[in-house]
Amino acid sequence: MSQELERVYTINLGKVKLSQSQHRAVRAINIIREFAQHHMKVETIKIEEELAHEVWAKGVRSPPRKVRVRMSKTEEGYVLVSRYDEEVETKVSPEKETKKVSDKVEPTKEAPKKEEPSKEAPKKEEPSKEAPKKEEPSKEAPKKD
Repeated sequence: MSQELERVYTINLGKVKLSQSQHRAVRAINIIREFAQHHMKVETIKIEEELAHEVWAKGVRSPPRKVRVRMSKTEEGYVLVSRYDEEVETKVSPEKETKKVSDKVEPTKEAPKKEEPSKEAPKKEEPSKEAPKKEEPSKEAPKKD
């Protein structure tokens, strides 16, 4: 095979709930393996560790209901099943040019120019007028001299 075949599937693991609670995650792995064999027409299936961790994340009793996977057929003749991580490429569109409205108003004969506060010295923040918090007594034992 000169080309690698790659497909993305969502596998429904609802049938897992039919088995005993102690065997559900194992059955989920088997369902993924059978699904891959059926759809990719290959007997040898390898499941990536990351996908197995996702199935086993909540324990043996509660595997996920659905799993999104990427199946790729390799040149060696087996199918590698891995988690599908959506790689969305964001299109960078040029932002529309917006005109900045200046805050300054042209002085006219009728309206004199207002003075702006100096930008050199920042204003000091006044302490808040809320009630001061009471200090809690420390829970340490008093020191003996």
